[in-house]
Amino acid sequence: MNILIYGASGMVGQGVLRECLQAEDVESVTIAGRSVSPYQHPKLRQIVMSDIAEAWGDSSSQFDACFFCLGVSASGMTEDQYSKITFDLTLNIARRLAESNRKMTFIYVSGAGTDSTGKGRVMWARVKGKTENALLALGFDSALMFRPAVIQPLNGIESKTSSYRLFYRLAAPFFPVLRFIFLRSILTTGEMGNAMLNAVRYGSSKNILEMADISLLAKKRHHE
Repeated sequence: MNILIYGASGMVGQGVLRECLQAEDVESVTIAGRSVSPYQHPKLRQIVMSDIAEAWGDSSSQFDACFFCLGVSASGMTEDQYSKITFDLTLNIARRLAESNRKMTFIYVSGAGTDSTGKGRVMWARVKGKTENALLALGFDSALMFRPAVIQPLNGIESKTSSYRLFYRLAAPFFPVLRFIFLRSILTTGEMGNAMLNAVRYGSSKNILEMADISLLAKKRHHE
């Protein structure tokens, strides 16, 4: 598989990138961003663009999947500000990819509680729902919306958001117990990466995957 990742510098993106680089059936990983990543690996290719929505042209045909992990917190943002990143930027990129390579699997990291009606009271959930609906209508052979809630960072991975970093540091000792009590309600960064790869390997019967769906997909093995 040849994978394209947006948002590889974020917590989820770092976890997904790590799993892709370790997977034997992944031939290459291309990460697109505005700055150079510190990661180095024989499989890894970095594309630095001042305009992250820049068109790929025919070169996008090389990719089997795009893992879209790019996103921001809605805290302190107006709906217009949040929409410009969450909806406008995402759709600009996804639309160009769909125009040149509809056969790729496009996976969007959304969030638990996303409002598919796009009309609810919670701003971020409304915008995420509008984004999901637009992505599903682009015509990809496979467009999957992942809706994780709590994600435990592993292997030295940290969130770029300072408040999230503090939360994870304080919660770290309790994650084993929480994962035992709330089975399939807490995912790790590794499980997110495995689930995305398995979605490309085996497909998915659902377009919208909630926490339990992602957890099951992460555990899927070749013989299943």
